[in-house]
Amino acid sequence: MVLGTGNRHKAQEIQALLADLPLQIHTLADFPDIPEVIEDGDTCQANAIKKARETAMLTGHWTLADDTGLEVKALGGRPGVYAARYAGANATYADNCRKLLTEMAGISADQRGARFVTVMALSDPQGNVEVVEGVLSGNITETFYGSQGFGYDPIFSVAEVGKTLAEMSLTEKNQISHRARALQQAKELLKCRLLSASSSGRSAAR
Repeated sequence: MVLGTGNRHKAQEIQALLADLPLQIHTLADFPDIPEVIEDGDTCQANAIKKARETAMLTGHWTLADDTGLEVKALGGRPGVYAARYAGANATYADNCRKLLTEMAGISADQRGARFVTVMALSDPQGNVEVVEGVLSGNITETFYGSQGFGYDPIFSVAEVGKTLAEMSLTEKNQISHRARALQQAKELLKCRLLSASSSGRSAAR
């Protein structure tokens, strides 16, 4: 199976969450000759489906791909699907965080609610896709906290834990995160589609 992402941090999180499944997992780094899939959808679901379908058809392998948006209530849902490039096409994680914090300057603590939404798409080599979703609600802090994780993790606080995602270990984060919640559902699809087909000899999970 292929993870349809070129993001090393994201791939590490997903691989850790799939470690208990008997799958041989590849990333896009194992397929340097295939063209990059352009994420030009207006929704996370559109991007996830496109990445999964195109990668599966290009590689000939089952592919799991995701896209994540950050929806901030006080900003009318921004940055949303554009979270990864909020501060520009070549922006760093820190650039995106700083832009968001600047836009939220002066907004009171009780109005800083936000949520991460991860959409995961699983595609077979013929381009047939199934989709699941995971959501994590929290608040945008006023400054950076923690050094773990990536993306908006240093400024996204989870109330029930009392920490930002960047203050959590990978193990802690993988117990509650939006990506983990989506992946728990995706794992059931993997068991039903890949593993059952592989065990019956109809296809291989590799």
